[in-house]
Amino acid sequence: MVENNMNALEARSVTAAVRGTLPYLRPAERRIADSLLADREGFTRSSISEIAARADTSTTTVVRFYKRIGYERFKDLLHDLTQESAREHLAGTEFPAEATDIDRHDSLSQVVTKVARDESLSLSDTAQLLDISELRRAVELTAAATRVDMFGVGASSIVSRDLQHKLSRIGRTAIDWAEAHTAWTSAAVLGEGAVAIAISHSGTTSDTVEFLRLARASGAATIAITNMVDSPLAREADVVLRTAAHETAFRSGALGSRMAQLLVVDCLFIGIVQQHYDASVEALRTTYSAVQSRASRKAD
Repeated sequence: MVENNMNALEARSVTAAVRGTLPYLRPAERRIADSLLADREGFTRSSISEIAARADTSTTTVVRFYKRIGYERFKDLLHDLTQESAREHLAGTEFPAEATDIDRHDSLSQVVTKVARDESLSLSDTAQLLDISELRRAVELTAAATRVDMFGVGASSIVSRDLQHKLSRIGRTAIDWAEAHTAWTSAAVLGEGAVAIAISHSGTTSDTVEFLRLARASGAATIAITNMVDSPLAREADVVLRTAAHETAFRSGALGSRMAQLLVVDCLFIGIVQQHYDASVEALRTTYSAVQSRASRKAD
């Protein structure tokens, strides 16, 4: 697994990283995160002991928190938060509010507002946190692969199928496995030259983790698309493409998570098209014409 390189990201990505990690934090760590999100400028003016006191926890927990979001030193976190606030003031914009769950008493108008905001946050946060060097590696591996196998469970299976359709349209040998046992048997014999792509928001779905583990053991290159870089799935991956969607208990498997995954898949696909641009564009024209021709005959 690739180490989380948060310090190399743009400063504005700090808050996005914290939001994306919220569902996986321990209660004391969550209180620290909430404190940061509620008052970033106040957070940057505080010492570790002051932050610990406000969150009713220990300084050790504060250290564990900033390491969880990718920082080795507290002063680096404070530096990037300060830079983030400065950039926003210069731009004259306010950072979006934290994503929140839908309440049982919300009106339909409030539901629309919350869903639209949460999905926008998922996309913008993912764009900020997506490691371009990792994306480049994924593009190169997939573009050169003899075949690409992919697998996801539940909502992630929709994204897996979408990627398979895209790759097939440009003439790539791509297989989306709909069932775990067949996915495992395929993964076990993939071998060198093949690529296995696994998609899981949490990175803990056992069927998906096993698919990538077997593929890696067979010698295939492995790619994980997940919200959590510190997860069992990510540990089985040669390349990790991180999303930054915030799921809640009320909306587990929410549209925001799928939108974030689809954003990553679209970027991966376009990168592959660029690797073989002329052939890919011609293939897209050919497949489009084939579908249009079939549709015209049915209409007649």
